[in-house]
Amino acid sequence: MIVTATKREASLQDVPFSINAQSQEDMDRVGAENIEDIARNVAGLTIQNLGPGQSQVAIRGVSAGQIVRDQPGVKEQVGIYLDESAVSMSLFTPDLDLFDLARVETLRGPQGTLFGSGSVGGTVRYITHQPDVEQFEAAAEAGGSIVSGGSAGGHVKGMINAPIAGDVLAVRAVGYHTRYPGFIDAVTRDGKIEDVNDGERSGGRVSALFAPAPELQITPRLVYQDIKVNGYNREEPFNIYANPDTLGVEGLGSRKQFLMRRESFSDELLMADLTGSLNLGFAELVSVSTYTDRKIDIIRDGSALLHSVSLDLGYDLSITDNPANFTDHTDYKAFAQELRLASDSDGQLQWLVGGFYSDVERDFAQAVIVEGYDAATDAVFGAGTADAVRNGIAQTDSAISNDFTVKLEQFALFGEVSYDFTDRLTGTFGGRYYDFDESRLLSDGGIIANGASGILDETASDGFSPRVLLSYALNNSVRVNAQAAKGFRLGGVNNPLNLSACSGQDAEIFGGYQAYKDETLWNYEIGFKAKTAALTFNAATFYNDISDLQVTLDAGSCSSRIVYNVPKAHAAGFEYEIGVSPVDGLDLYFSGSVVESEFDSTVRDGAGAVLSGLEEGNRLATVPEFEMSASAIYRWKGLFENSESFFGGSIQHVGTRYTQPGDQTMSQGLPAATNLVFGGFDGTQSPQSLVDAELNDYTLLNVFAGLDLPESTIQFYVNNILDESPQYSLDRERGGRARLGVLVGQPRTFGFRVKKTF
Repeated sequence: MIVTATKREASLQDVPFSINAQSQEDMDRVGAENIEDIARNVAGLTIQNLGPGQSQVAIRGVSAGQIVRDQPGVKEQVGIYLDESAVSMSLFTPDLDLFDLARVETLRGPQGTLFGSGSVGGTVRYITHQPDVEQFEAAAEAGGSIVSGGSAGGHVKGMINAPIAGDVLAVRAVGYHTRYPGFIDAVTRDGKIEDVNDGERSGGRVSALFAPAPELQITPRLVYQDIKVNGYNREEPFNIYANPDTLGVEGLGSRKQFLMRRESFSDELLMADLTGSLNLGFAELVSVSTYTDRKIDIIRDGSALLHSVSLDLGYDLSITDNPANFTDHTDYKAFAQELRLASDSDGQLQWLVGGFYSDVERDFAQAVIVEGYDAATDAVFGAGTADAVRNGIAQTDSAISNDFTVKLEQFALFGEVSYDFTDRLTGTFGGRYYDFDESRLLSDGGIIANGASGILDETASDGFSPRVLLSYALNNSVRVNAQAAKGFRLGGVNNPLNLSACSGQDAEIFGGYQAYKDETLWNYEIGFKAKTAALTFNAATFYNDISDLQVTLDAGSCSSRIVYNVPKAHAAGFEYEIGVSPVDGLDLYFSGSVVESEFDSTVRDGAGAVLSGLEEGNRLATVPEFEMSASAIYRWKGLFENSESFFGGSIQHVGTRYTQPGDQTMSQGLPAATNLVFGGFDGTQSPQSLVDAELNDYTLLNVFAGLDLPESTIQFYVNNILDESPQYSLDRERGGRARLGVLVGQPRTFGFRVKKTF
């Protein structure tokens, strides 16, 4: 397989560091629908599902743990690219459709030299098929599915590639619509709502290739995608409302949650990019311009969260009858320009130099609205209080409103030089100089807010990240690689705590952390790649030495989060990928990783107590110590002329994980729930005892069978045959005092897909 992980074409086996590439055929074989499905078959790639359209990506155990909605200044640790354009965004990893992709590349280890700050742990690249000026192509696909105990889903997708003016102009268009099945039931005061987490995804891509001369190519493209989901894949072991003794509702259980109001998530992405390449003879000049406009709207049931605070503040119990509408709105706009020049020759020396500029503005607005809250506030704190704390920001009947504007400007220069010292030994030396400037403007209002008015915080950083690679060919089939590379992630400024919601102890513990520094790491690895006609075996061992790891902490009762720098941590391990064809028609694939990712420093608060699990020897969050996958497909002559039947399956095992570092100490108990009498607590119990904060390991078994005809494929599948309920992440409100939930995966699913090419 040919890949472009080094920003020039190379064989997968010749790339001098650890990389995985999943082709369209690979993804179709296992029924992959999103990046989470891909990760199950890529060693060292971990996805933490935090709800629809909200996931975090980690590679090789480099993880800072959970990021949440109201942390717009936190940067991602893994860069996500669509071809040459970055689509990375902390927390909101785009749930891109996989139709008409050439491949998905996973580049392990820091890729700061060529891909910048967001690639401290690695980079994932979606590589699309480009317009083809030589031939007409078209494809269509349709499918359907039904979930055990849930609803039905399905999709229709299509592609057309049309040469328009000989070998000068071609257009390629892709369109798709997917219906997500629901499988979570919501208990309400009025009964039950089934399958609340269903939804849909629609979108497409249109690109053109204009080649007015053999040495010049210009490719403009427009990408649009809209996701709408009607709820969350959250089951709730604890919700202060869902107590049958006091409210008369049925108890919660597997794949059930309690709602006072419906929830939703929408994500609208518009991206326009323009890529141009000019062959100068001695080198190729490439320009990539990208504009991104993304709008994300989240509606949550904030009743448990807000009213646990309300009762602590002395509000009358009657306010808990009114649902809390918790809204988050993100408006993200970004422009990026990259210009690079790469050698174009077959000599011993290869080189690449470039520059990069980006300008990002991310507006974030949050509000919690409850009918009658202004009157309830005045009743507790005196007439006129609600108006007095509005601060020109909070809406009517709003407990809190926040407005953030984060602006980030960056500039970088980068380059790499490769030299063939001998026919067998090649060295690559690279580096990236970066310069960042960031500002955050904050205003808030409401009884739980701090009354901030246009508070401006700024941070800046610059530095240099080097990279050295050595690759030695033992023979034509076996290659050994070694790498030392530095990665970085920009720091930032924490949001103020919601002090009125904090206990005095939590305000003292967490209130002193304002800015957090850049995170850096050094990655050292040795890899082995071997390929014969029947066997491919790639493996690597690695060690990541991490400094100032940016860890998100749940600030106890404050309903706030802060980012804290842990001075030292590490992630070390071994990964492997094996492909073998022992007999004609049978293909086997195995992958897996073993990772030790731990803190090497202990962080203590002012009283000397360990802060939220940040203790030497504790595990980093979101990352399993062990994961493996295996798949097989057998093909034989079909029932019809020129047809081929196939049958196969896959199994993926993922080990235990923690959502946040502090979950490792949750068994010790947090402060008891207070004033939760309407939820059946008398103020002495801790709901933490109702859930194990260590996420269970899980095993998913899938099977499929079908028929390949000359221009058509028919496939039937059953995913999650064992009907596991994989736990993806722990969801908590107010440190678990108001609600504890677990985000879970899809139950057993029966489906089919039909694909036709023209």
